[in-house]
Amino acid sequence: MGDKVTLKVDRREIFGKKVKQLRRRGLTPGVVYGANMEPIAIQADAGEVVRVYAEAGKHTPVQLSGTKHRIAMIKAAEFHPIKHGVIRHISFHAVRADEPVVAEVPIRLAGEGESAAERNGLVVLQAIEKIEVKALPMELPESLEVSIMNLADAGDRVTIGDILLPSGVEIVDNDDGREGTADDNVTVKDLVVASVYEPAALEAANEAVAGESTSADAEDVPVEGEKPGAEAE
Repeated sequence: MGDKVTLKVDRREIFGKKVKQLRRRGLTPGVVYGANMEPIAIQADAGEVVRVYAEAGKHTPVQLSGTKHRIAMIKAAEFHPIKHGVIRHISFHAVRADEPVVAEVPIRLAGEGESAAERNGLVVLQAIEKIEVKALPMELPESLEVSIMNLADAGDRVTIGDILLPSGVEIVDNDDGREGTADDNVTVKDLVVASVYEPAALEAANEAVAGESTSADAEDVPVEGEKPGAEAE
């Protein structure tokens, strides 16, 4: 983990339509909830809330101070529909420091743009950008990295199993619909994170997809004199 993310909050005494008053004062309303505790209405500096959301997202624990020191995860943030980047309301889920939590963290490709495959004019495409992990709150990684430096030829790939996990962190296997299918014996470690492709093969695949889309659109165009949805006799 990087530096701790902290946010000072105060108990909120204003509810309903009156929360507009808070927003005019530069405060963002929110709530903290969790197991074995009553939900707590809170408020915090609007700029600080935006900063914390940018730094923590939904995968990094936030240390809340002010009413009582708590460790919490951001569960939801309601953004203003017009004013870009303005958070209207934020929800935190309080967690225990000694109990593992599950969070979705981003996967980053180490060596992107520098692999042998890319130097030879091939293309590396990332198929999985996020993965769920389980760890103690303060041990949750900001991201996971997998190296693509050894990728050289078309068809080469890296999988979830190639990710070097920090101590105390494990990948969550959600099955993702594999049970009872031909991939029933595939584990989460077998899932492909990134693969190498020939540019020509990618271009052909994209053209094929575009052609299928065009054909589907053409089938939906009604023939003159024919009612939409009516089958030809």
